[in-house]
Amino acid sequence: MQSTVPPPPKVSYKSLFGLPVIVAALGYFVDIYDLLLFGIVRVPSLKDLGLNDEQISRVGANIINWQMGGLLLGGILWGVLGDKRGRLSVLFGSIVTYSIANIACGFIDKVTFMDPTDYYALMRFIAGIGLAGELGAGITLVSEVLPKQLRAIGTSLVAGVGLFGAVFAYFTVELFNWQNAFFVGGAMGIGLLLLRVGVIESGMFTDVAEQKHVQKGNFMAFFTNRSRFSRYMKCIGIGLPTWFVIGILATFSNEFGNAFGITEPVKPGLTIMWCYVGLAFGDLASGLISQGLQSRKKAVALLMGFTLLVSLIYIFAVPKTVNGLYMYFLAMGFGIGYWAMFVTIGAEQFGTNLRATAATTVPNMVRGIVILMTSLYTYLKPSVDVINAGIVVGILSFAIGFYSILTIPETHGKDLNYLEE
Repeated sequence: MQSTVPPPPKVSYKSLFGLPVIVAALGYFVDIYDLLLFGIVRVPSLKDLGLNDEQISRVGANIINWQMGGLLLGGILWGVLGDKRGRLSVLFGSIVTYSIANIACGFIDKVTFMDPTDYYALMRFIAGIGLAGELGAGITLVSEVLPKQLRAIGTSLVAGVGLFGAVFAYFTVELFNWQNAFFVGGAMGIGLLLLRVGVIESGMFTDVAEQKHVQKGNFMAFFTNRSRFSRYMKCIGIGLPTWFVIGILATFSNEFGNAFGITEPVKPGLTIMWCYVGLAFGDLASGLISQGLQSRKKAVALLMGFTLLVSLIYIFAVPKTVNGLYMYFLAMGFGIGYWAMFVTIGAEQFGTNLRATAATTVPNMVRGIVILMTSLYTYLKPSVDVINAGIVVGILSFAIGFYSILTIPETHGKDLNYLEE
C-alpha cells in the first residue's frame, strides 16, 4: 500500500489584515512622518527664529545630531523594555513620547523661557527617543503573531505602508506651515493610541514573561557571546547601504547635482521624498521576493546588488537634468527597500528574550552610524571632491553590507519560539 505525504496545512492570508499588522503599519507611517519632518522644515523653521544661512547650517546640523542621539539612546531603552515589559508597552510608550515632543515643537517660535534653538534641540532629542521604539517593536510583534510562512509579507506590508509617511510629511509642509506640520504629527500619534487599545500582546512574549528565571532584555548579552556578537554586528552591517543612499547620496543631492553640472536647483527634501516612494514599493516587493525565493538572504542580496548597480550608473553615467536625478533616487529607493527585511532578519536571529532588544537597537545603530558616514564624507570632500568622497563612503558601506548578508545565518521559515541562553 503506497503511503502518501499529507499536504502542508493551508495558511490563511486573513491574518495579514489583522489589527496587529494594521496598527504596526500605521504606527510606522506616523514614525517616518515625524522622523523626517525636521529635515523638511529645518530651513523655514530656523529662518522664522531669525537665523541666517550660516547659523541655519550649523544649528540645524546640531539639532539633527541631537535627534540621532535620541534614536541611539531610545533604541536601547525601548528594546530592553520590549523584552522586559512586553511589545505593547513599547508601542504605547514610544508614541506618547514622540507625539508630545512633536506638539511641543509646534510652539518653538513662542518660547521665551530659554534659547529657542536649545529648546528645539531638546524636543528633537526627546522625539528621537520616542521614534526609536516604533519599528522594532512593531516588527517584533508582527513576526511573533503571524504564521512563519507569512512573516516576510507581513513585515513588508508594515514598512511599505509606513514609508509613505515621508510623502505625507513633504506635502503636509508644502500645504501648511511648519508649526501645523508638527501639530499634525502629534495628533496622528494620539489617534493611534486609540487604535492600539484592541491589540493583544504576543503569545511568545507572554509565555516567556511567566518564566521568572529567564533573563530578558539584557543588551550586554550581545557582547558576551561570540556567536551572538557576530550575528548582531552583521545585522547592523546589512543596513549600512540603505543609509548610505539616504544619508549621503539623497541628503547631499544638491552638492552632487552641482558636481554633475546640473544647472537647475536640486531640492534634497524632494530627493528624499522620491527615494522613500521607491523604498515603500521596494519594501512591499521584498517580502514577496523573499517568499518566492524561500530565502531572506537571497532577497536582500538581490536588492542590495540592484542598489549598487543604480548607484554606480548614477555616479558614472551622471544625470543630466534635475528630474533625471530624482528618478535615479526612485530606483535606488526601490533597491534599499529591503529595510523591513533587514529589521525582520534582526528579529529572527535572536530568541524571544532578546528579540525586541535586537529588532529595536539594530536599525537605530545603523541610523547612528550615519553620523560617522557624514563625518567621513565631510572630511574627504576638500581633498578628493564631492563625488569621490561619496564613492569612498559607498565602497565601505556596500563592502560591509554584502559581507554581512552573505555570511549571516538564514532565517526564512525559522521557528521563533525559543530562548537565548
